[in-house]
Amino acid sequence: MAQAEKGTVSFEGQRVLGPLEKLIPGHPGIAYLSQQFELPQHLRIEQVLEYANELPEEEAQELFRVCQIDHLMKRKTHQLSGGERQRIALAKLLIASPRLLLLDEPFSNLDMIHKEVLKSVIRDIGQRLDITCMLVSHDPLDTLSWADEILVLRDGKVVQQGPPMQVYQTPVDEYVAGLFGKYNLIDGRIVRPEQIGILSVERPGVLKGRIETMSFWGSFFEATVLTDSGLYLTVRVWGTSLAAGDLVYVTVP
Repeated sequence: MAQAEKGTVSFEGQRVLGPLEKLIPGHPGIAYLSQQFELPQHLRIEQVLEYANELPEEEAQELFRVCQIDHLMKRKTHQLSGGERQRIALAKLLIASPRLLLLDEPFSNLDMIHKEVLKSVIRDIGQRLDITCMLVSHDPLDTLSWADEILVLRDGKVVQQGPPMQVYQTPVDEYVAGLFGKYNLIDGRIVRPEQIGILSVERPGVLKGRIETMSFWGSFFEATVLTDSGLYLTVRVWGTSLAAGDLVYVTVP
C-alpha cells in the first residue's frame, strides 16, 4: 500500500495506516493481491496452504473449490501455469478470512482462458464467501460482467460511479464511453453500436447510407456506415447477409 498524500483511508470505522506510519503495512480484515505475488518454490500446493491455514477443514475445502484449485493440491508450485499460481496466491490470502480483498490488475498477464476462470473465481468469492472485492483494471471491460459498482477515475478524481449497465449505457462523457468500448456521437448523444439498427428497406425517420466496411468479431459483425449526411456510424450486425457497398437504412434510438 502507498502512503496517502491527502485525506485519510478508513475501513470499518478505523483509519488505515500507511507504510510511513506502520513498520509492516496492512490492516486487519484487508487482503491485498499485488501483481508481483510470490509462492515458495518446489513445495506441494497442499504444503503451501497448510502452513497458512487457520480454517476448519470443511471451510478450507470450500475455499479451495471456490478458487478452483482443489485438483492442484499434489502439484508443486514450479509446475503451475501463471493463472494457477495466481489462484493459489489468492487462496493463501483468503485463508485469513478477510472482509475486503484488493486486487491490482489481476487479469494483466493472463490468457483468455485463465482470465475467464479468474473472473468466475472473483464472482464466487463475493457471492459464496461474502467477501467484498475491489479491483483496479486498465481494461474496464474486465469489470462489466461481475462488478456491482464501477468507479471511473481520471487524473485522480472520480468522474462517474454506478452499476455496470448504467456506466456503460449512459456514460457522462466521451472519455468514459471510450473506456468501455466503441461508441457513436450523434447530435451530442453517445450511442453504442448495438443500439443502432440496420434495415434493408426505407422507413420514416431512418438514415440512408452505405456500408463502407464489414469486420468479423466472432459472435457478431461490425459495420461502418457512411450516411448521406456524411456521418460515419459504427453498427453491430448479427447476420452475415450484408456486405461492404450495400445500401442500407439505419435506425437510431
